[in-house]
Amino acid sequence: MSLKNVNTVLATAVVLFTLYLGTSFILIPATQAPGFGLPTWPSGDGGGFLNVKGSREIAMGLAMGVLLVTGHRRALGWVLLMVAVAPFGDMAIVLAHHGSTAAAFGVHGLTSALIAVTGLLILRETGKAQEAAAPAPAGQPA
Repeated sequence: MSLKNVNTVLATAVVLFTLYLGTSFILIPATQAPGFGLPTWPSGDGGGFLNVKGSREIAMGLAMGVLLVTGHRRALGWVLLMVAVAPFGDMAIVLAHHGSTAAAFGVHGLTSALIAVTGLLILRETGKAQEAAAPAPAGQPA
C-alpha cells in the first residue's frame, strides 16, 4: 500500500470521527459529556456549551472533508496540523480543571497526536511530489 493510500485512509478516519463526534455532541450531548474528562458539566441552559463543541467539530470535519474530497492534499496537511490544536486545547482544559488525567492524555492527547501525525505524513507526501515535479535549477542537469 502506498504512502498516499495510507494517508488517505488516516485522513478519512479523522474526518469521519470528527463528524461523528460533532453530531453526537449536538444530538446526544448528555451521553458524550462524561467521556470528555471534566469533573463537572454545565446544567440547565449551560448544556448549550456542549452543542457549541459539536458545531465546532462538525465545522472542522467539513473543512477537512472538502479538502480531502477535492484533492487539495497539501492544504489538507496544513489544516490537519491546525485542527490538532483543538484536541490539544481540550487536553489542557481537562488538566487545568482537575479532570480525568486518563481522558486528557488517552483521549484528547492521543487524538491530537494522531491528527498531527496524519497532517505531517500528508505534507511529507505532497512535499516529495513537489520535489519530483520541480524543474532542475538552471545550469544543473535534469
